[in-house]
This record gives sequence, C-alpha cells and structure tokens, in this order.
Amino acid sequence: MLSSTLGKGEKMNSMYDLQKIGLVQSIGFKGNEMLVEGEFGRYQAFQFFLQVLSALTAGLHMLSLVTVQAVPEHRCFIEGVDNSSFSYVPWNSSDILAAIPLKDNGELDSCHMYDSQNNTVSCDSYVYDQTYYETSRAIDWNFVCERRWMGSIVQTVFMLGVFTGAVTLGGLADKVGRKTVFCWSALLQLIIGVSVAFIPEYFSFMVARFLLGIFGSAGAYICGFVLTMELVGPSKRTACGIAFQAVFAAGIMLVAGWGALIKDRQFLQVVYGLHGVLFLAHWWLLDESPRWLWMQGRAGEAVDIVAKGLRMNGSGIPVDKEYYVQKSKAQQATEEKSSAGLSDLFKTPNLRIKTLNVCLCWFANSLVYYGLSLSAGKLYGNPFLILFIMGLVEFPSYFTIVMVLDRLGRRPITSTLMIGGGICCIVAAYIAQGSTTSTAIVMVGKLLIAGSFAVIYNYSAELFPTVVRNSAMGLGSMCARLSGALTPLITLLDSFDPKIPAVLFGVIALISGVWVMFLPETMNKPMPESIEDGENFGRGDTWFSQCAGRKPNRDRIYQDDPEQMVPLKTIEKK
Repeated sequence: MLSSTLGKGEKMNSMYDLQKIGLVQSIGFKGNEMLVEGEFGRYQAFQFFLQVLSALTAGLHMLSLVTVQAVPEHRCFIEGVDNSSFSYVPWNSSDILAAIPLKDNGELDSCHMYDSQNNTVSCDSYVYDQTYYETSRAIDWNFVCERRWMGSIVQTVFMLGVFTGAVTLGGLADKVGRKTVFCWSALLQLIIGVSVAFIPEYFSFMVARFLLGIFGSAGAYICGFVLTMELVGPSKRTACGIAFQAVFAAGIMLVAGWGALIKDRQFLQVVYGLHGVLFLAHWWLLDESPRWLWMQGRAGEAVDIVAKGLRMNGSGIPVDKEYYVQKSKAQQATEEKSSAGLSDLFKTPNLRIKTLNVCLCWFANSLVYYGLSLSAGKLYGNPFLILFIMGLVEFPSYFTIVMVLDRLGRRPITSTLMIGGGICCIVAAYIAQGSTTSTAIVMVGKLLIAGSFAVIYNYSAELFPTVVRNSAMGLGSMCARLSGALTPLITLLDSFDPKIPAVLFGVIALISGVWVMFLPETMNKPMPESIEDGENFGRGDTWFSQCAGRKPNRDRIYQDDPEQMVPLKTIEKK
C-alpha cells in the first residue's frame, strides 16, 4: 500500500519519493517507477466522476436535434378533406388515395399531390403523423421536401460549432487553465441550452445551435477528457478514455428517453438544457490540472492539489511544498521549447503517408458514426427505441475494446472494425428499408464503428513523435469534425437514390480500413520522440509484412515518456 512506501508522517522531498507513492503523474515529473495503487485512488475517482459528466451532456446535445427537430411521416394537406396539420383522416382512406400519388413501393408520396386537372404538383402545406411526435422544429417550420435542406444545415452548423470550440477553446484552455474553460463552458451550455428552446426565428436558431456546439459538445467535454488524462496513471488511461466514449453513448440514450416521455419540443429542449445544472458545483469541487499548473510555473498550487489527493487517498504523507516549488523554478529555467509544428508532418515521406492515413481514418470514423446515429429517425419502428438501442449497442464494443486493446493491438482492431462497419453500411443499403434484418445490420455497423472510433484516439497519439504529437492529434480531430459537418448534407443525397448515403459511408470506411493495414503497430512499443524517430518508426511494419513473418526495421531505440503532459487543444470527442 502507499503507506508502506514512506513512513507515516514522513515528509516527501525528492522526486523518487513522489514516484514511489504513485502521484508523480499528478505534478508532471517524468519517471517510470510508480505503484498502481496511486494511479486511481479515491481522489482520482472523485475527480474523474466530475469530469466524465461532460461526456454525458456532450452526447445529449450532439444528437438532441434527432428529437427536437424530428421529421415525422408526412403528406400533402388536402383541401376539403383535412382540417389541420394533424388531420385525423385515415391516410389510407379513399379520399386521400385519390388525391395523392403512390411511390413505387406503394407508399404515399410525401411531397406531391394531384391538382384539379389530375397533374402531379408539389404540396403547399403538410399533414404530419402524430404517432410519435406532436411538435418539433421540423413540423413548425416545415423542414420537409423542398425545405428539407434547412434542417440538415442546422445540424451542420452545430457540428461546425463543435469544430470551432475544439480549435479555439482548446488553445484558450492551454493558456488560462482547464478548469476555467470547463466551468465557463458548462455555465454557457446551461444558459444557451435552455434559451434556444424559445427562439422563434430560423437564423437566430442556427446561431444559438452554433454556440451550443462550441460550449455544449466541445468546451466542457474536451477539458474534462484532458483533465482525466492528465490526472490518472498510465495504466488507467485506456479504461478512462473508453469510459468517456461510453458515457457519451449514455447521453445519446438520454436523448431517446426524454424524447419518449416529453412530447412538447420546447419543454423537451429546456430539459436537455437543464442538464447543465450538473456542473454548477464544479466551480468548487473540480480541481485544476496539477500537470498544467506545474507547466505554467505554478508549482505551489500544483503541490497543494497533490497534497489534497494524498489526504483523500488516505496516505497521510506530508509533501515538502517548498522543495517542489524550487524544483519547478529550476525546471522552468532549463526547459527547452520545441520548434516542430504541423508542417513537419508532411516533410518526410514515411511520416507524410502515416499522417494522411490517420487523417482519412478520423474522417471515415466520424462520417460513419454520425451518419448511422443521425439515421435513427429514418429507420422504421419506434424512433425513440431505435435511438436508445443506437447508444446501447456501443457498450459491448467499448467493454470488449478495454479487454483486448492491449492484447491484440491497435492496427488489427481498427482495421477489422472499420471494414466490418463499412460492409454493414453497404449491405443495409440493399436490404428492404424497415425490415428487421436491415435495422439489425445498421445496429451491428454502429457497434463496430463506435469501437474503431474509440481506438483511433489512442492509436493516433502513439503513432506520432512527441514534438508533433499535438499537431497530429489536432489535424486528425479537425478531419473528424469536418466529416461530422458534411454528414447531414450527404444524407440529402437519398433524394436521388436512398442507397447513395449508406453506400458512400461504407465505401469510405472500407478504403480507410484497408489503408490502416499499412500503418505500423504501436502496442507495447515506445513512442517516438523526434522527427527522425517518427520517420523511422514502424518503417516496413505493415499487416502484410507481419503475416509474411518479416520483422520491421528498427533504426534506433526510442525512449518512451509515459508521463508526458496531454495537450488540451488537440483532444476532442466524436
């Protein structure tokens, strides 16, 4: 136990002492010797609980439009037959069948009707099915048929807000602190999340959704994720990182649960927004990252937090604060800054190919993940149950990933899951929509792509050298946010052929999944440090060379630093 490392009441005044009790990771020292008991004690568990709540609201806001802006079944309003937008005239009545043409599959045309000369014309107004939705933004503003693109643009604008938040708030938090940006983002997501329910005008609504994307699904989530990565020990980071993905999925399930219970879209949005109340106590309970404080030269505050953690973990060991303050000053005076940047990822051939490969991987994972998630409202059956299952199916994937990631390796898991997800998308496109088989295949595809999306976070960080790892992760995340913004627009292509979006998603996932086979394996390998290391790392190591029994080139021995500070501006969620 911790208390067996140093005597009760004995003061710590050396780097070795901190390493031995397992809290070296908390103040940014570099070393490999630590006890597992110190990597996730009561203090880390409590802080992790506070931090992971941000994933819940991030998932909730990301998919909230599936219910708040739901598009129910609809048809043209027939003058003299219908009396309101929610007509009770049976859709299969003779009057309706005589006034509305049928599609090839025998269903009523949603966007056309017959005029007095029996010509097919577009609808002037619509009647909506009230089976599952009584109100929504799409019903209020008729986001159907020729105006359907307006609803897709709202989701795209939201995703652009997530992209903007990842870029701007991440960099800001590197300067002013993780906790500061976390708490302000949480407060603003509460205010905006509630107020957006009462906005009556389209363009103002889009602006509010853009801001909600910045603070609701980017700001607090990114800060919470990085606070966790900078606090817990190396052996717990995989599990904690996957836990963030799982809680994000729980947020999606929460969207479905509240949507099934609350039929009024305005009240529903207010309830979604009020989840920000969960963060009000964070102003007092959440601690700043000791690692960030240490890197900013605020060693006294960092050591105070470490001492608090020791007390909460029950070690009873005092910390020599003055010693570490002096140590920090000496470290700050001698530390050299790296001048490597984003452009260095493309200067050498091996590193350039790996960068492009990883960028496509981020792009494809995000495209398929959100493509399948946003399609929940288009599958036949209870849309709330389908959305709930969409979130639920991710849990087996995450649990399995935690169990096998450090046994099977990053490359085979990522490649296999992406290829499997891509095949599911393509197969589902050619099976009758609404069938149990089609829905089941979509669910399996979501399970597979959720797993690969979770792995790519760890895989990307391990592939690139330390001096450009921040830039590489940021570039990959930007590709993911770009594809997330494009996804709602790609779904509009089903107006030409319902198969196009799913086939496109599947083909991109297949291409990326196959290309991932050419990336080197990183499991149990030290991460590269310099640009030269990054260029030589994994040279000749592909899935095919592994199957052929050839060993990759090893030009040098890399020194891994498991305690490197996690950069905030480059880490974000799906």
